[in-house]
Amino acid sequence: MVQFDNHEYLCEEEKRLKQDRDRTKYWKKWGPYVAERQWATVREDYSEDGDAWSHFSHDHARSRAFRWGEDGIAGVSDTHGLQNIAFAFWNEKDDFLKERLFGLSNPQGNHGESIKEAHFHLDNTPTHSYMKYLYKLPQRKFPYEELIKENAKRGREEREYNIVDTDAFKDDRYFDIFIEMAKEADDEEELLFRVTAYNRGQEPAPLHIIPHMWFRNTWSWGHEHPSKKPAIKIVGPMTAQSKHPKLGNRFFQLSPSPGTGQDAENIPPRLIFTENDTNFQALYGQKNPQPYVKDAFHRWIVNEEKGAINPRCHGTKCAAWYAFDQGDGVPPGECAVVRFRLSKRFDGYLNEELLDDIMEQRIAEADEFFWRISPLPMADDLRNIQRQALSGMMWTKQHYHFIWDQWANGDPNMPPPPPGRKAVRNANWKHMFLDDILSMPDSWEYPFFAAWDTAFHCIPLAMIDPDFAKKQLDLLTREWYMHPNGQLPAYEWNFGDVNPPVHAWSVFRTFKIERKMYGRQDLDFLERVFQKLLLNFTWWVNRKDYDGKNVFEGGFLGLDNIGLFNRSEPLPTGGVLEQADSTGWMAFYCLSMLNIALELAKHRRIYEDIASKFFEHFILISDAMTFRAGGAEKSLWNEEDGFYYDAISWGGPWTQQLPVRSLVGLIPLYAVLTLEPELVNKFPSFKKRMNWFIENRHDVAERNIASMRKRGKDERLLLSLVSKDRLEKILKRMLDETEFLSDHGIRSLSRHHEEHPYSMEVNGQQFKVGYVPGDSDSGLFGGNSNWRGPIWLCVNFLLVESLLRFYMFYGQSLQIECPTGSGDYMHLGHVAEELQHRLQHLFARGDDGRRAVNDGNDMLDFDPHWKDYLWFYEFFDGDSGRGLGATHQCGWTGLIAKMIHDTGINCRLPQTPRTPSVAAAHYFDDTFSRGNLRRRKSSVPTSPNGTARLRRSSTSRSIGNQSLYSPSDPRLSPRRRDSTAISDGDAFGNEEQLAKERREEERRRSEAESHMEKYIDEQLSRIRTDESVAVYEDEFEAQLD
Repeated sequence: MVQFDNHEYLCEEEKRLKQDRDRTKYWKKWGPYVAERQWATVREDYSEDGDAWSHFSHDHARSRAFRWGEDGIAGVSDTHGLQNIAFAFWNEKDDFLKERLFGLSNPQGNHGESIKEAHFHLDNTPTHSYMKYLYKLPQRKFPYEELIKENAKRGREEREYNIVDTDAFKDDRYFDIFIEMAKEADDEEELLFRVTAYNRGQEPAPLHIIPHMWFRNTWSWGHEHPSKKPAIKIVGPMTAQSKHPKLGNRFFQLSPSPGTGQDAENIPPRLIFTENDTNFQALYGQKNPQPYVKDAFHRWIVNEEKGAINPRCHGTKCAAWYAFDQGDGVPPGECAVVRFRLSKRFDGYLNEELLDDIMEQRIAEADEFFWRISPLPMADDLRNIQRQALSGMMWTKQHYHFIWDQWANGDPNMPPPPPGRKAVRNANWKHMFLDDILSMPDSWEYPFFAAWDTAFHCIPLAMIDPDFAKKQLDLLTREWYMHPNGQLPAYEWNFGDVNPPVHAWSVFRTFKIERKMYGRQDLDFLERVFQKLLLNFTWWVNRKDYDGKNVFEGGFLGLDNIGLFNRSEPLPTGGVLEQADSTGWMAFYCLSMLNIALELAKHRRIYEDIASKFFEHFILISDAMTFRAGGAEKSLWNEEDGFYYDAISWGGPWTQQLPVRSLVGLIPLYAVLTLEPELVNKFPSFKKRMNWFIENRHDVAERNIASMRKRGKDERLLLSLVSKDRLEKILKRMLDETEFLSDHGIRSLSRHHEEHPYSMEVNGQQFKVGYVPGDSDSGLFGGNSNWRGPIWLCVNFLLVESLLRFYMFYGQSLQIECPTGSGDYMHLGHVAEELQHRLQHLFARGDDGRRAVNDGNDMLDFDPHWKDYLWFYEFFDGDSGRGLGATHQCGWTGLIAKMIHDTGINCRLPQTPRTPSVAAAHYFDDTFSRGNLRRRKSSVPTSPNGTARLRRSSTSRSIGNQSLYSPSDPRLSPRRRDSTAISDGDAFGNEEQLAKERREEERRRSEAESHMEKYIDEQLSRIRTDESVAVYEDEFEAQLD
């Protein structure tokens, strides 16, 4: 589906995506949809005061059934979270099983909630045909208490205390546990699992691996008839059968694990069963309705409590207990391996060799898929970063279930919620009925959707799965999400909060990325979401422009603590806060809607009128932000400072600017769009209205669209909030390394305020904003994010796009000093490229082998078992680039994958030449060997001695194959060995037909690779001739087809 040189060739993963899109197969029915944290979410909070963190704690999660979802380690479920598979471990030191990830609640952390684990999302394809997850399990007792107590001691001025700061991994005394899942080629519901746990220490250590399979509790609340309760029971020594009224029958088929150490015997699993019901006795001192409850496996394995599990071997939750405790445990350097499958078939045994072969085939197909996404040559380190970023985005897809009526009013079988609970939050969102797979900002810290995060997620998602990206954008505008008044829900802590209006921008960018990369344009999607966004735009205009002046308030707008005051609350000074960023966002929204309207007008002329409406509305916003009638009022622009500021307005001429140089003053740069003259000429009605406006509102037009008379590069027209003069003044500050520009991107607050904080005293209270490059030193908005200095990829990404749009107009004619004071001048396309490279340097290894995000940690930078794995943090220190906030924020930090795709080829790294032209020459003959794609090494974990083949149990080839052929049958090529049954078309004697199919496949592959090589040569030639920036022109604006 990814097109090169206008040629389409489907690799295996792309074929699966096409089958899923055409609904011939449901490849996405099973995926990594189990949350990494369900406890302490708003959905599970039934308290009167809305204290979700205290109401449902980590300790409670072991014993208390969840109402709205499930959580686990490397969890897999169906799309409605009904049947779940996840993993638990025990090191014989901890007081309970490690069955979920641990972290501090918001009150416990000195910088808010924070995960305290070491896990990595290593691989995941869009159809989840192959997934890989790494969890690092300490062999020492897990430092739960130490992490809680040490963080409690620390103030907001101190750093967080994390798992890597403890002795948990000292002397390499830990297990690297790689968890893999693959699907069969011919049946998307056949799930294969492999767990490989390496002892990285120097001494033997015991390990217990306990895969879990269970049903989400849907039977306790009183909404289902008891006859619909699902069940799991044992049907063989290593097989359990599950039955669910919606999912049917499935078999949890296990194999014995090969023993560890020399001459060790196989380790058979023990199947254990209980119910996924709350332990009322343990939590509340009340008698349990039945004896087998959720925490039974902890009590049976760790506490050796008799009677904890069901001796009749049935329930709604089961586990397979593998105990690697022979002798002293797993020898140093060796691995324990567990294999099993979830299948609709009951084969009676598990073929381990076939399972491994299928895993290897899925890995090879994943390699090919990700290579085709970014085929241009780049440093291997960047390619690894990009793949983990995209894979992390797949791992943060989670099932999200919420029905307001049931949540607010309680369930028939449960005590009614406290009477004051409804008034705590979300009382006006009664229409919400959510049961979807959503892209979450972070898999643990933010296991809930956030509207503006989602918009950014969809840019890299569109690169690998545009259908899923479009689904996310569409969902938030559907009637069971969007408020009847047109507002988009923000996030579950307060659906009514106001996030920046970036949805229209993301919709158009997703549409254009799909068209560019895949050769498809989904006009139905574009039109459907555009119609809903008209409602949302109207809501903004009616609710956030109180006086109808086209200057907007907005609230906190996702920037948490960036302002002098809490922007979500009334000002202590009185008056209204007129926000430069809110007004900039609305101008940006106007231009995004204008872009979509022009695109739709190419197919339906009625959209010309709507395009005219957004053109005029943009001009009025621009004028209101910069000029005021009669000069009686001050604007948000400060001519002396050359910057935009917020202002307090008390009505009439009474305003006061707040001279804080922050991202608020850079956001007006986002509102820029170029119009192609050919496109304008295609729409006579739009052109006529535009010309009328220029002639009859010349006072406004001359101030804001002087470029109508002065054409830019390729005769383009420019719509922008900032004139050329103001653009140069803003960029002078933005590119100044003593202000906004850092080694790793643009800071959210000028470093100027480190020595010159801005403060105001109101009614005896001091309010102050100063430069804080790291974690927040205030408790605003939970204290777990900071917009007073750190670097945020999402807003940097929009700045990069704005610079590229300006370049599309000014071209080479506008040269900017970058960095300010350096004496080096470059056009805005190269400035945008420079920023993208600096952002990539957050993650990429430097000349010293270190990654900035790791903050100088030797283990993370140099240890062979850590150095290639990455955490994608929420934001980054404005001085050092160290990672801050959530650690798996693949959502908007995943934008780095798009930057690498666009500029990774000439990113200055130690592994690559330093100039674009030299880089092109260096790589020109080093792209692909003819007829062969470059392959990475097998991703099967290897032991320290390099052995790649995983150990199998002694029974793997001797139990007795029950099919009609041997797994080594020569008719089963690597591409056809994914089935344990022969289809009718695979009868004996059909070798000639199979050989013919293979020859045709190789012919198509060879043709595709020749087109790819031509595409690569063309892109490298662009870089040689300094035309690489031109590749953006068909991504940003509406153009003639």
